[in-house]
Amino acid sequence: MIAELAPLFTGEFAHYRDIMALPDDPRPAIPATDVVTPDGLEARLMAYAPDCADGDRRALVSQWSRTYFLRLTVPTVAASLVLGWRLPVAFETLQIIIGDDGLPEGFKLPHAGERWNAAPDGPFERFSDLLDGNFTPFIEGVVGQVKVSRKVLWSNAGNYFEWLVSMMAKVPLPAAMIEDGQALIETACRPDGSRNPMYQPVRYVERQSGPSPLRQRRHCCVRYLLPELALCENCPHIDRPPAGARLPETV
Repeated sequence: MIAELAPLFTGEFAHYRDIMALPDDPRPAIPATDVVTPDGLEARLMAYAPDCADGDRRALVSQWSRTYFLRLTVPTVAASLVLGWRLPVAFETLQIIIGDDGLPEGFKLPHAGERWNAAPDGPFERFSDLLDGNFTPFIEGVVGQVKVSRKVLWSNAGNYFEWLVSMMAKVPLPAAMIEDGQALIETACRPDGSRNPMYQPVRYVERQSGPSPLRQRRHCCVRYLLPELALCENCPHIDRPPAGARLPETV
């Protein structure tokens, strides 16, 4: 536990308190960069899903990345928006604590981070360490090993970012506090004119039957390629599932 983050993780968020750690944490960890080597990625996938040795690697890596994005996003974004605290999450200096289930359990940072000296100039500066320093090299490293679409992986990241910002808006927190979080997913282009891969990762769809409005991802995480898994509850294919796909029980 990083002491500066303690105010964030109470109540329903208490189980996130030990995700971010410092180098003296006794839990074993691997360099994040090992995950995007051929042997390292395969080892992670097999530790996560040993019964899927012949399973589709695109689906396996997508499912593994979902936990990676969720557990990295929640403390990093919450610390920035609520505490004004900048965590050092650069991919090349990050270590990943792997749980017994083969999934990312936490992260060791090189140091505890620091407070922003001045307010960041908008969402792309505020979240540059996360997006440019971590998500981009992680995603580029993964697609260099497995032919999974970048859109799938960025959608996994955006899905959890949007969920967290929506949850923070319901707490409620002052609107100004979460403004940069909302702006990141509502801005189509980055300041340099390039596409923002975090833009509108989900939509809220009115339906004739079932839950409505449905919080629905814009891009599928391709878990339907693993016959053992049902579609996600917010899958864009819920109303027209791919052949052979199983629907979740709650939709």
